[in-house]
Amino acid sequence: MPKTKSQKQKIIEDLTENFQKQKSTVLVDFSGCDSKFLFKLRDELEKSNCLLKVVKKTLLKKTLETLTMKDISEKIDEIKLQLALVFGFGDEVIPAKICYQFSKENENLIILGGILGKDFLEKEKIIDLAQLPSRGELLARFMGSLASPISGFVNTLKGNLKGLIYTLSAIKEAK
Repeated sequence: MPKTKSQKQKIIEDLTENFQKQKSTVLVDFSGCDSKFLFKLRDELEKSNCLLKVVKKTLLKKTLETLTMKDISEKIDEIKLQLALVFGFGDEVIPAKICYQFSKENENLIILGGILGKDFLEKEKIIDLAQLPSRGELLARFMGSLASPISGFVNTLKGNLKGLIYTLSAIKEAK
């Protein structure tokens, strides 16, 4: 049953609101995926402050034109497959990571591209983004890099102190 004009307007308003709140968006093709798989994907996304939205391309194009994202709207014209949007509201990388993990489980879920801020990213860039370490892991590596010179300095000081103690104990045993 076709949607009424007011229903379409409500969808455009919801999409506009989501695009204004999003930090990143991943475009995926879900044709060939069963509903059980999609519900599992949706649940995983909700845990990570993300949203899966299946939308008609015409309504998406109208939304993008109202948000002055015409270049992205032109990219949507090139997509000939079924389209779902995965909005990420917390972390920029999380939607790409989750979609990439699920696309490895089911080859019917295809990453088509994405939007980071107001820039369109090709499929390869989204996959590269998904393969980056998590923010927590990057912070841990950074903190380890900062702590490394300090711990090296402490070990050097300990070495001199140990040498002094060994020398004093050798003198004591000699007497």
